[in-house]
Amino acid sequence: MPRRLLVLGSTGSIGTQALDVVSRTDDLEVVGLSAARSWEPLVQQAVDHGVGRIALADPDAAARAAEAWTDGEVLTGAEGLVQLVLESEADLVLNALVGSAGLGPTVAALGEGIDLALANKESLVVGGELVTQLAEATGAQLLPVDSEHAALHHLLHGVPPGALERMTITASGGPFRGRTRAELADVTVAEALDHPTWSMGGKITIDSATLMNKGLEVIEAHHLFGLPYDKIDVVVHPQSIVHALVETADGAQLAHLGLPDMRIAIAYALHHPEIVPLPTMRLKLAEIGALTFEEVDHDAFPCLDLCLQAARAGGTAPCVLNAANEVAVHAFLNDRLSFTGIAEVIDATLQQMPGGPVRAFESLFEADRAARELATERIGARA
Repeated sequence: MPRRLLVLGSTGSIGTQALDVVSRTDDLEVVGLSAARSWEPLVQQAVDHGVGRIALADPDAAARAAEAWTDGEVLTGAEGLVQLVLESEADLVLNALVGSAGLGPTVAALGEGIDLALANKESLVVGGELVTQLAEATGAQLLPVDSEHAALHHLLHGVPPGALERMTITASGGPFRGRTRAELADVTVAEALDHPTWSMGGKITIDSATLMNKGLEVIEAHHLFGLPYDKIDVVVHPQSIVHALVETADGAQLAHLGLPDMRIAIAYALHHPEIVPLPTMRLKLAEIGALTFEEVDHDAFPCLDLCLQAARAGGTAPCVLNAANEVAVHAFLNDRLSFTGIAEVIDATLQQMPGGPVRAFESLFEADRAARELATERIGARA
């Protein structure tokens, strides 16, 4: 019997590549799909994969989908996403939603004991220990979909218990590698969206340009693998061939290499523990010629340090960081904030809301709301 798969965020970059992976095997059956507002491609995906139930976060988009597609059921809003998770009878949920909106479906899936392939790193950044504790309580697997974390997950199968010493996550450096902070003051949205390696959605691409993405990945790695923050490193690697490294207690390092193709990480999560054939380009090191590595320029890219600051503070601080970042990135994409202003808004928000204890998920939702208000006020004051 094929495993029943629910894909959240199926019209985005990760979602469409996941459906490509699914189409190459009989081991997975798609039982539900969701999108934010792209109802036309979502309906087409439902038709192509024989899915009878979809969800759209945007009510207007959901209404249009329901009018145009009468062969299935259309669910609406955040409640509809959770309902889709709870009622799909899925064996595996791929959460490829963008931002903190992914936390609710993550909690719903893990609460039901459903295995979760997680591309929504914000679930762990915001939810932290509550999310991992929920997975442990219900026995659900947390399978990372980020290329770096999938690489680490894969590498750790070769590391005996107690032998792990350090982890290293690589960063391409984004489109502005080598520029000083002063040279970043006037960069445009188009320049920031021109990532040298990966093709991703707007928010994630900007996070990669600011190196916020690497900070979020450090927090995610901490929660996934239980390693202290001072043992998780970030190094700039422009070729994006080495995705991650682990160092063992004897000083040896194991590296995960491959040409950039997210289908490798996606297939690893969807088919775990099996490795399935994929029509990916094969790495030929002689053709690459050289692999280079650099230290992060912390002055030019302060978002990484802001992430580590919030991570070490703990409590609601990572939630505040993430909320402020989402608001600031949205403002930048809409020409209401400069590129360097993103870090400044996050820093100011963290100073006003340094974080408090997390007693339940409600604490996180309240911190998220308050941080968004503060960040929005800060952006308005700068205008």
